Amino acid sequence: MSDFLIDDELLAAIDMGSNSFHLAIARVDHGEVKKVASMSEKVQLAAGLDENNYLSEAAQQRGLACLSRFVGRLSAVPRNRMRIVATNALRQAENGDEFMQKAAEILPKPIEIIAGREEARLIYLGVSHTMANGGRRLVIDIGGGSTEFIIGEKFEPLNTESLQMGCVAYTKAYFPDGDISQKAFDKAVVAARKELSAIANTYMKTGWDTVVGSSGTIKACRQIMVNMNLSDEQDNVTREGLHKLKEKLLKVDHVSKIDFDGLRDDRRQVLPAGLAILYAVFDVLKIEKLAFSDGALREGVMYDLLGRFRHEDIRDRSVQAMMGRYGADQKQAERVVETAQQLFDQSAEVLDLSVEDGDLLRRAAYLHEIGLAISHGGYHRHGAYLLQHSDIPGFSQIDQNHLSHLVSHHRRKLRQDALHDVKKVGSERLAYLCLLLRLAVLLNHSRSDADLPAFHLKVKNEQTWQLTISGDVKQWPLLIAELQDEQAQFKHWHVELLIDSDQDIQEV
Repeated sequence: MSDFLIDDELLAAIDMGSNSFHLAIARVDHGEVKKVASMSEKVQLAAGLDENNYLSEAAQQRGLACLSRFVGRLSAVPRNRMRIVATNALRQAENGDEFMQKAAEILPKPIEIIAGREEARLIYLGVSHTMANGGRRLVIDIGGGSTEFIIGEKFEPLNTESLQMGCVAYTKAYFPDGDISQKAFDKAVVAARKELSAIANTYMKTGWDTVVGSSGTIKACRQIMVNMNLSDEQDNVTREGLHKLKEKLLKVDHVSKIDFDGLRDDRRQVLPAGLAILYAVFDVLKIEKLAFSDGALREGVMYDLLGRFRHEDIRDRSVQAMMGRYGADQKQAERVVETAQQLFDQSAEVLDLSVEDGDLLRRAAYLHEIGLAISHGGYHRHGAYLLQHSDIPGFSQIDQNHLSHLVSHHRRKLRQDALHDVKKVGSERLAYLCLLLRLAVLLNHSRSDADLPAFHLKVKNEQTWQLTISGDVKQWPLLIAELQDEQAQFKHWHVELLIDSDQDIQEV
């Protein structure tokens, strides 16, 4: 990956939402992302989830067909300048892996399933980059399966939440046959109010100066209100206008009869549910008016990607924040990071490791001891749990899973059956990174800069690694003994570790 992007270079993002899939392609222009092409298709992935959260074959095929069409537009975009993210529907799907495997045969990059709060952060990033600064703002994005709420200032989110309510999910629950009634609408509003009660006090206490909506649901409601003269002079959604739109909707008894000017056909079915959620949001959070932004998740994904090229990677800030939160030993972490980088540089070519693999190893080396904040016994397992289940800005669920495996396997015994799990999650490369981290940690067991010998790792092939210790190995008897013990662990993962010195004192 290059360190920066020059003007006119392309970026791309695919947002696999629960209702619609979106593709955006943009050029970098003086540090700004300028969209040059976009596609959007209503896939309604969330509509394919059954009562046990299994994604139907029909929904999977809709999604795969859409992705196939998107891929045809990506030929001019380098692989390292695109991201593909999935949201609530795939977060919920019990058979999401099945869909991901099928999609991998189509897509040039793996899908990143992002957590709700990470989705919220990226939405805020997209909105804040496409609007003038208006002080502290509340951003609301009603999706197909979830609704995100973010309070932020300038480009920094202060509060991020994702609630389990969306226009597709609520359509299935409260308007399943397309029938519209006061009773069904009220039930949907009550359900949304219950969800909102979890965040209302915190958000009201934090406060905001302006409210901004994004997403198709809010865009559709706003456009209808503008066409009906129900918005204000700045085309904002208002509390009064929303109430009048609700009254007009309830005069229709079925979604097929909705005939509002400005409403697209593919949005008609989910309008009652989306309007009910928006109505509840205005009510609970006491909102008087709401502006609209075209910036959304896909724009946020591209700005986040641009930041990675400019050494403004939120993931590195998140790593340092986690170290501080759990009181990790910074000096020891930096020793392990430096050693891990040396081992990586010495082995990457033979093991076919990428720059992204090196970044993953570095971040795991920083975080390998965070579990000590819970308990010394089995701290690698505690650290792995924290990495698997925390909300970590910038990381997808797959990223966190990879980090979790690295930290989980950086010490103690390596079980043979664990190798299968690691390869399933991240292929052979993740297994190699686990072994490199183990060596880096072991070489720094003294927790002292002075006691670290010079070393060189030569990977003869994927199954034979030779670690050479410079000087007389008798100076480091404990280290050599630990390395010899480690040989047995490497064998469990089908790698022969040879220990040598540049004086040929010892070879095992």
